[in-house]
Amino acid sequence: MLLANHLGVLHSTLGTLAETFREVAARHGDEPDVRHICELLAQRIDRQAEQLKPVVDRYGESGEPEPSLLRDLQDLYALASFTDITWTVVGQAAQGLRDQELMDVVSACEQDTARQLAWLKTRIKQSAPQALIVAGS
Repeated sequence: MLLANHLGVLHSTLGTLAETFREVAARHGDEPDVRHICELLAQRIDRQAEQLKPVVDRYGESGEPEPSLLRDLQDLYALASFTDITWTVVGQAAQGLRDQELMDVVSACEQDTARQLAWLKTRIKQSAPQALIVAGS
């Protein structure tokens, strides 16, 4: 069962994400909302890791990545998510500049990115049971 690989990735990612939220909170302490929210989110992620522990104990965890369609789709989803938020940032700049041409480009591209993310999420949901339960048995 390859579920242990993904539990290992998830457990590791939660630790990294919580640590990174804390680093951002410390680095931007002069922004009270950022500091407070980042610390709060780090605590919530810590709770997620605690909730995950019994499952990890039951199925185990492995940090070894496996080449699979599912991992490739997850990588694409992460990249598309980064692209999505970058379009948002560029869109905010376009509004500040009152650059209609750039706003139009951002609007069209955000829609394309949203479709990409929707397809990827659907395909990941389809692939996960086969990849995590059946393939690793």
